[in-house]
Amino acid sequence: MSWSAAQYVNFEAERTRPVRDLLAAVPNVEVRRAVDLGCGPGNSTEVLAARYPGAAISGLDNSADMIAAARRRMPDTAFDLVDLRHWAPADSYDVILSNAVLQWVPDHETLMPALLSRLAPGGSLAVQMPDNLEEPAHRLMRAVAAQPRFAAKLAGAAGSRTPRRGADWYYRLLKPHAGRVDIWLTIYHHVLPGGPDAVIEWFKGSGLRPFLAPLDAADTEAYLAEYRTGIAEAYPTLPDGTVLLPFPRLFMVATR
Repeated sequence: MSWSAAQYVNFEAERTRPVRDLLAAVPNVEVRRAVDLGCGPGNSTEVLAARYPGAAISGLDNSADMIAAARRRMPDTAFDLVDLRHWAPADSYDVILSNAVLQWVPDHETLMPALLSRLAPGGSLAVQMPDNLEEPAHRLMRAVAAQPRFAAKLAGAAGSRTPRRGADWYYRLLKPHAGRVDIWLTIYHHVLPGGPDAVIEWFKGSGLRPFLAPLDAADTEAYLAEYRTGIAEAYPTLPDGTVLLPFPRLFMVATR
């Protein structure tokens, strides 16, 4: 599954707001080294650099398109093409940031403690993940994928995301490895101009990608037509032409 930086930044302001809220909850300590895991096109890395202007900032992503966009955006920052599952840094970090990425990475039972082990004493792991798999937009993705025309090609699409876990599960996972764990859920209501088509464009940059990637052009058109019908009903257009997209996100800051 490939990622498109251009598609992702169509809603950059809305996608960047959560990382600002996340970093605002990181304890104020001296930060010498910070890294953005799954940096995407660099929008979250910019926020990280602004929060810690004296730190050595780096970013990594497993998408060449995203890394290229990040390097254009922040040419003086070190960005590397790395699969997070195989990340093995030689040095420790004061802040490890991961904004809207770990939902695509499996085995959180081992991943999260491993990330905490790469923190310097007093350092923080700051994570934000969408918590929206039971929202109408995602239920509709799975419902359309189950239709006879698409079922064979999309049998594994829903499994691209790691299983949804609750705040208590993550707290119990993180607390034995951290002195302090702050965890919370926020539901953003994004105001999107353009009605149901705007909702579809939003998810083309994220949740829809594993459902569209296996399809040819004709099947993609048919899938999106079915999906749009459901989206128009679930997210009605308001009198001013906008649509409200409720978007729950799970946040956690674990500090050693």
